[in-house]
Amino acid sequence: MIDGLKPYPAYKDSGVAWLGQVPQHWEVRRLRTIVELRVSNVDKHSKEDEQPVRLCNYVHVYKHERIRTNMDFMKATASPEEIERFRLEQGDVLITKDSEAWDDIGVPALVESSAPDLISGYHLALLRPSHVVEGAFLLRALQSPQVAYQFHVEATGVTRYGLSHDAIKSALVPFPPLPEQTAIVRFLDYMDRRIRRFIRAKQKLIKLLEEYRQALIHQAVTGKIDVRTGQPYPSYKDSGVPWLGKVPEHWEVQCLKTICTMKAGENITNQSIEPSGEFPVYGGNGIRGYTSRFTHEGEFIVIGRQGALCGNVHLVDGRFWASEHAIVVSPYSSYNLQWFAALLEAMNLNQYSMAAAQPGLAVERVRNLWAPVPPYEEQRNIAEHTTCVTSWIDAAIAAARREIELLREYRERLIADVVTGKVDVRQVAAQLPDEPPDQEAGTEEEEPVAEELATVDSQEESNGEE
Repeated sequence: MIDGLKPYPAYKDSGVAWLGQVPQHWEVRRLRTIVELRVSNVDKHSKEDEQPVRLCNYVHVYKHERIRTNMDFMKATASPEEIERFRLEQGDVLITKDSEAWDDIGVPALVESSAPDLISGYHLALLRPSHVVEGAFLLRALQSPQVAYQFHVEATGVTRYGLSHDAIKSALVPFPPLPEQTAIVRFLDYMDRRIRRFIRAKQKLIKLLEEYRQALIHQAVTGKIDVRTGQPYPSYKDSGVPWLGKVPEHWEVQCLKTICTMKAGENITNQSIEPSGEFPVYGGNGIRGYTSRFTHEGEFIVIGRQGALCGNVHLVDGRFWASEHAIVVSPYSSYNLQWFAALLEAMNLNQYSMAAAQPGLAVERVRNLWAPVPPYEEQRNIAEHTTCVTSWIDAAIAAARREIELLREYRERLIADVVTGKVDVRQVAAQLPDEPPDQEAGTEEEEPVAEELATVDSQEESNGEE
């Protein structure tokens, strides 16, 4: 995207094995020498003898690179002393201090605007830069894998990981002069805006493709078209089901419990989940990890029961563990498995989730839903049709997701190379055009992968219990 980036004229040994050489005029400093650390103890509870505040919490930092006052913050209370100490100021940098995943430790966000009632919440560490460092540069430095890795290896815990004060203060950061920090921030912000625009465009394309895919499946499984002819059926009847409307005259309308067995998965809490495990673990967000044991073997449909992707549908073949966050479905032998999976997908099961902080599907409620059922031969035709017409859409979605993945990798590598001095951006930064601030940049939520969703969901649930 940018041509002409070259190394610095001269380098020196940084004295740090993981960093290698840095530009001759740079320093390497510990965070304790350039920031003031404040670790919040303000929880989400409200007390009558305290003052109302808005809390910036773990999820705000995890999902957003920039913190602004117009975001949706939680309301709580705090003492005057806590408000004074943990009030956010423009230029502050927040990092995630505790998490259920070690590699989610140290995720940073820059405070771009502040308000008297906006304070840092629990699970976060507030880094207040001194006069020798820009908060925006510190954000970029903490985003580089080299710096972030220091937090990952220092995180301690078993089921929950956390950073000590000393581990945060002792982290080493490449440190250029202040004017050069400004140039680096200017360059990386310019590039980041363009990368994010590309990613947003790809995500919009994915959304349109998914909507089109859903429409094609819905047409087929609800009988709006006869997949053998591509035309409507000759005659229809009222289904008696509001969401369904009319169905082909010869179709039946049945309760799901008459079509299949359906039950929740088993608790995985005491089961070791390791990347080296042989069997996938399915939960509310698809595959949540791998384990050395399995609870099911054969062909099944797995429905996400809880989490951000509640109601998603997977066809699973083989051995796997179904966690308590999944519903395992097995249609009776007189029904086609692929057709039934397409039917469940078209039913948009997420709309039947219980209203709560964490969306959740009750197995009994799903079992008692009504659905259109064609004769078996038509089920097979519908299954073949939906597989055929959605295959190219699935391929296009996969290609777009891969492009997003590559763009994210490029962004990560670019930040790492620039903030560690592998390339000199001073001249390029000076030639960049002035642009108005992008009020959305860094605050919009890029579509996360399933593993990220799982972590954020569990973190939200954990925070809510405190």
